[in-house]
Amino acid sequence: MSATLLLLIVLALSAAGFVAGRSRALASAGGNSRMLHSLPSYYGFNAALWALLPALLLLVAWLIVQPMLIDARVRGMIPAERYENSGQLSLIMSDVRRVADGLDVAVARGVLEADEAGTIRTEFTNVRERLAEVGVALGSDVDATTLHAAQAYREMSGRANAARNVVILVLAAAGLGLAMLRTNRDFRARNAVEKALLGLLIGAASLAVLTTLGIVLSLIFNTIEFFRLYPATEFFFGTTWSPSFGGGSELGILPLFWGTFYISVIALAVAVPIGLFAAVYLSEYASPAFRAVAKPLLEVLAGIPTIVYGLFALVTVGPMLVSLFGRDGALGVDWMSGGTAVMTAGLVMGIMLIPFVSSLSDDIINAVPQSMRDGSLGLGATPSETVRQVVLPAALPGIVGAILLAASRAIGETMIVVLGAGAAARLSMNPFDAMTTVTAKIVSQLTGDADFASPEALVAFALGMTLFVITLGLNVFALWIVRKYREQYE
Repeated sequence: MSATLLLLIVLALSAAGFVAGRSRALASAGGNSRMLHSLPSYYGFNAALWALLPALLLLVAWLIVQPMLIDARVRGMIPAERYENSGQLSLIMSDVRRVADGLDVAVARGVLEADEAGTIRTEFTNVRERLAEVGVALGSDVDATTLHAAQAYREMSGRANAARNVVILVLAAAGLGLAMLRTNRDFRARNAVEKALLGLLIGAASLAVLTTLGIVLSLIFNTIEFFRLYPATEFFFGTTWSPSFGGGSELGILPLFWGTFYISVIALAVAVPIGLFAAVYLSEYASPAFRAVAKPLLEVLAGIPTIVYGLFALVTVGPMLVSLFGRDGALGVDWMSGGTAVMTAGLVMGIMLIPFVSSLSDDIINAVPQSMRDGSLGLGATPSETVRQVVLPAALPGIVGAILLAASRAIGETMIVVLGAGAAARLSMNPFDAMTTVTAKIVSQLTGDADFASPEALVAFALGMTLFVITLGLNVFALWIVRKYREQYE
């Protein structure tokens, strides 16, 4: 039985518990709902929650822990001479899992036969041929040892899944039975249901916090491991980015950080004025009919996938800039030799960020009390003076937050940079040169079959940690500005 089918059975049992709990509560009150402590639906929800929540929580924990335990046991079956480091062992385990899935498919289709215990007793050569019949091709590096490990992986997974199904169903039935025993007209079902919902809300909030903590700890531990293999001074102050998985890498972050900063500044220089002016016009000057049409059209830009922006930069904006600033361009200057450049990515990224600035700023400006506008106009100020001297200063903290959101979006963008800015890591003041960013190199360093224990792979976490610290610093600085101006205008 699959986990999906098991979940559907538990949900059905929970739904049956709702009906049974509600009916039992009404029966205990002689059919008169006024004799019940809570509404009849609360008794149904109490029974449903007791049948669903314990089983669901155990199912989630089981699905997380079971693969980890089975992987740990199967890893011990791989001879140490088969691999040199943890990266090669991970590749072998990928083959083990793939072959185990293929064995399941082959048994299900009748290509291979298994005994009552689920063991497949067939020679390695025959298994290779049978798996090829169901589309599972074994490479030359998959030998009898890997097949034996895959068979053990499959058997342990089968036993664990069978135990999981029994335990989950028993727990769901026991929870439903306990809820039914407690259900009577004097039971405070509403209090119990509200406590359970409160626990769910606390769990959801805790999950968000723990996820953030897990991401940060993952970055920290892998960054520490990287700095054990590569000097921190060369990483933070090196001016050359030249990774080489054969050895002799130079992993200086300064060219990547400079490209990230340069492209983000150009993007914000495009997005902030246009977005802010658009927000002021839509909120203070545009008619309701025009605003009802213009604002949704402007927000469509935020829904366009970034890969489309990247293609737009590569196919349209890049060639257009070359036609203006290239050797044979209309301006007669030789500033740009190719379509991929900082200016290309910055302009397109700025277009993408316009709705982030305009939509948020528009909502913030509209949140300024109308009484402030009326007071300014009553004192003889013109509408434009009211906007400049009253509305914008009052909305400035929120506008700073909108700009910060746009800046964070610009720093974390990848596809537009890959297609529009190029992949060259260099320190240059020329905005028409090809450069790259931190996020683009994070992707490139984790792509392929590189040894995960090498500095060239672990450097991605150091890059991510550096980017996280920089973004955190920007947030702290923005909060300081917001508090300063908020004290001035309150």
